[in-house]
Amino acid sequence: MNTIAAASLFDLSGRTALVTGAGQGLGLAIAQALAAHGAHVLVSDRDAASCELAVAALRAQGRVADACPADLAQPAQIDALCQAAGAVDVLVCNAGIQGPAGPLAQASDAAWQQVFDINLRAAARLTSGLLPGMAQRGGGSAVLMSSIAGLRGNRAIGLYGLSKAALAQLARNLAVEWGPQGIRVNAVSPGLIRTPLAGHLMADEAFMARRLQATPLRRVGEPHEIAGVVVMLASAAGAFITGHNLVVDGGTTISDGS
Repeated sequence: MNTIAAASLFDLSGRTALVTGAGQGLGLAIAQALAAHGAHVLVSDRDAASCELAVAALRAQGRVADACPADLAQPAQIDALCQAAGAVDVLVCNAGIQGPAGPLAQASDAAWQQVFDINLRAAARLTSGLLPGMAQRGGGSAVLMSSIAGLRGNRAIGLYGLSKAALAQLARNLAVEWGPQGIRVNAVSPGLIRTPLAGHLMADEAFMARRLQATPLRRVGEPHEIAGVVVMLASAAGAFITGHNLVVDGGTTISDGS
C-alpha cells in the first residue's frame, strides 16, 4: 500500500505547473499558491506584460516561475504554448471570457464562436497537447475552471454558462480517457469571488443583497479560497479525485435563499 506523510500531502516540489489567465485575479492567486507549495509555475496570459510582472513578483518571494504569454483565441499560439511549456505535471485552464450579456437569442454567431473558442476549445486543445506528455512521464493533474453559471440557468450570461457546463463535461470525459494512464482531470466551479472580473457585480448593491441572502456563508469568496482547492487537486491530497466538478460557492447553489 502506498502511503505519504501528512506533511507532504500538498507538496508540489519538483512539479511544473502551467496556469492560463494567470496575469491577474483568480489565475494569479492560483499561480501564487502553486508556487508557494513548491511548484515551478509557468505563468500564461495574453498580456505579456502581466505575465512578466507576475513572474517578477513570484521570483521576489523566492519562488520559481517563468512567463509563457499566449492568446488562447489563436490556435497557433496554443500549440506554441504547449511546445514552450514542455514537460508539465499540472495544467490549470483558467483563462476565459464572459461574453455578451443578454438573452441567448440575441447573441451573434461571432459571440458564440469567441466564447466557446476561448472558454472550451482552448482547454480542449491544451489538454490534447499536454496530457500525452504527462502520461509518458507517469501521470499528472489537470484542473479546468468552470463556474456555478454552468450549473443553473440564468438570464444574463447564457453563453458563458453553456461554455462552463461544457467545460465540466470535458473534465469528466478526459478523466475517463486518461485515468488509466495516471492522469486526473477535475473541474472547479467557483461562485462569486472577489476578482476584477466580478467588480461590476460587487458594485451593484441590489445584486449583492440578493446574492448574499442566497449564500449561507453570507459573503463572497476570496481568490485564495479557490487557489487552495486547486492546490489540493494538483497534489497528493487529491490523488483519488478525478472527473469531479468541485463547487466552491459558500453554499449559494444549495440554498433556498432564506
